[in-house]
Amino acid sequence: MTVSRMLARPMLASMFVVGGVTTLKDSEAAATRAKPITDRVVPMVQKAVPQAPIPTDAKTLVRINAATQIAAGLAIATGRAPRLAALTLAASLVPTTIAGHRFWEESDPGAKANQRIHFFKNVSMLGGLLIAGMDTEGKPGLAWRAKHAATDVRREAKHIRKAAKREAKLAKKSI
Repeated sequence: MTVSRMLARPMLASMFVVGGVTTLKDSEAAATRAKPITDRVVPMVQKAVPQAPIPTDAKTLVRINAATQIAAGLAIATGRAPRLAALTLAASLVPTTIAGHRFWEESDPGAKANQRIHFFKNVSMLGGLLIAGMDTEGKPGLAWRAKHAATDVRREAKHIRKAAKREAKLAKKSI
């Protein structure tokens, strides 16, 4: 692991761990902010995936999201499954941002500006998480390896076909 990754991952994760702990401590306030969003999203998810056990209580959903952010934040900070952890944090950040920073609903100019800053801070963190989620640490990704494996197989088949033709010609001459 490079020094930049060793420093950047805990820095990126810190907001999620601290935010998750804070949310768990005061999940009632977070649930109040999230309720308008959960009331709209939960029925859509239940309709799309009826067999999934989706909680309907905003407080429970907020706690699940906070626990997810703490776990994934610690995982990315320690370098354990960092790509999966980053993508998990990215997925959890979307509802957090929409529920917590609805600047378009604010009427007070100061509060609106503050919420807009936090909204776009989260959008920028989302971008960083997406980059971290795709970071292969300089190693080829799965798509690259699959493409090159297919090319190698085709090349090897071509060599085998040429060798078989050569052997057939030699066998024909020796008969």
